[in-house]
Amino acid sequence: MKFVIQINTSPYHSQASYMALQFAKAALKEGHEVFRIFFYHDGIFNAFRHSTPLDDELNMTQQWSALAKYYQVDLVVCISAAQRRGLLSSDESSRQGKVDNDLAEGFRISGLGQWVEGTLLADRFLVFG
Repeated sequence: MKFVIQINTSPYHSQASYMALQFAKAALKEGHEVFRIFFYHDGIFNAFRHSTPLDDELNMTQQWSALAKYYQVDLVVCISAAQRRGLLSSDESSRQGKVDNDLAEGFRISGLGQWVEGTLLADRFLVFG
């Protein structure tokens, strides 16, 4: 089965991001495909490169990056939601005349077209948060 997941909340605001991560890992281990994970609204905070949780907390950004690297999962961050919240990739930063790159490894910035494509290609679309 092919899944697309949408995450709408920040990693430390609720358990939604953690639950989405656990679902994605379980689905992938069972041989299913997680075609894309789309980070929307405050879910974009999962993609901040410089996220620094407390020592006894799980670093969700690192967890997502590791998932993307190991399973080649497409982690897409909504460009509009990211810009509103100050998350800029190196390309967008240059375009706006800023010197910044906040996007963690394994994530990419794109638009709602990627979300639409994902929902059309997936067997199941799940929203967390």
